[in-house]
Amino acid sequence: MSFSIENHILSSEKHKITDWTKETAKKNSKTYRQSGGELDTLIMHYTGGRSGESSAKYLIRPEVKASAHIVIDKSGEVFQLVPFNKVAWHAGVSSYGLRSGFNKYSIGIEMDNAGVLTKVGNEFQAWFGVRYPENEVLQATHRNESSPRYWHTYTPELIEVAQEIAELLVKEYKLNSILGHEEISPGRKQDPGPAFELDKFRDMILTGRDVDETIISDNLPSSGVVAVDKLNIRSGSSTSFDKVAKPLSRGLSVEILEEKDGWVKVKTSVTGWVKKDFVTTK
Repeated sequence: MSFSIENHILSSEKHKITDWTKETAKKNSKTYRQSGGELDTLIMHYTGGRSGESSAKYLIRPEVKASAHIVIDKSGEVFQLVPFNKVAWHAGVSSYGLRSGFNKYSIGIEMDNAGVLTKVGNEFQAWFGVRYPENEVLQATHRNESSPRYWHTYTPELIEVAQEIAELLVKEYKLNSILGHEEISPGRKQDPGPAFELDKFRDMILTGRDVDETIISDNLPSSGVVAVDKLNIRSGSSTSFDKVAKPLSRGLSVEILEEKDGWVKVKTSVTGWVKKDFVTTK
């Protein structure tokens, strides 16, 4: 592990970290975590900006009503804007499962990425005018949409740093959930988008398993029906994970996405993991 945390601030001998928490101290001076909000979640975002540095500079401006704990540049450089024991304004209007107002429950990571792109000739243009070559673009359908669009890809350097920091934060603050902004604010937000493999990322961080151990097979049933009166649906494939919604009712039809360790990932109005034994497959 090349990162450590001291007094809720990241440090590293390997990676460059710019500490701008003093610049945001006045802006966030009254936002220490209170007893009403239990820190247990990590929220992943993309910046939708030109660079990690430009996005970090924007977020520390006193008039900007948004912030994040850290911004990770595509090079792997990290900008810390808010100490982890303070609330950052990254989630906005948000809800997931039985919760709402995720700022008080979470740490926010912003990743340097342009987001949605528009094809212009042989290049792909971001909303701010910068164009990217085809090898930095993915055409994919967002989890909350039905048609494919063009998305800016994430660099390996950024992903590696995001993974290391996420693992450290989960361990240090005993986090048990990783969500995307797109999941807690569907329709309003679309980050981190399909170019970031969020499901695999959180599965690897929270379970410590290699993502290749997850079963995604052509032989996996595509649908099923809840076979018990009340079936808990959780954020991961064990009872140690939080429930993400009210229990599913008997007879409810579900789409089966993955299978692992006697659990299946299902999709209804929400997506989560349930015990395989309690779903009758079609």
